[in-house]
Amino acid sequence: TNSICFTRKTSCVRRRFREFVWLRQRLQSNAVLIQLPELPSKTPFFNMNNPHHVDHRRQGLQEFLEKILQDALLLSDSRLHLFLQTQLSPEDMEACVSGQTKYSVADAIHSFASLNRRFPIEDEERKKGKTDADSDSESSSSGLGPSDDSISCGCKASPASEES
Repeated sequence: TNSICFTRKTSCVRRRFREFVWLRQRLQSNAVLIQLPELPSKTPFFNMNNPHHVDHRRQGLQEFLEKILQDALLLSDSRLHLFLQTQLSPEDMEACVSGQTKYSVADAIHSFASLNRRFPIEDEERKKGKTDADSDSESSSSGLGPSDDSISCGCKASPASEES
């Protein structure tokens, strides 16, 4: 992103559908006068093995994010920043936003970004594209806190990450 609203220019997180539901509810409660876009419908027969179902839901979630990122009021919500730039759970995001953690929102975003976070598929793609001589060392850190590891998450840019 080129938006000055975000601490990180790129980020890579994975979220479950229920976390999007949580985000929409929190954004709506903080911006009562704004009509938020709808999430894709949650079909009772959703099949993770059906590529059409998965792609349809992914596109709907991407459109949801693109629409909410166009609203200046919603961009000021710390939960949105934590949702897009950390892997914190909704409970941990709430605790952070309400000041019940030892770390601030900015600390959480910085700490997550400095951790070596790769998902299995991206890790395999990275290994195929690199030789052993220039491979990265893996980090075992999984919590918030100081980290000397400044390797990016290894995720590829997508239209959604460009908007976030």
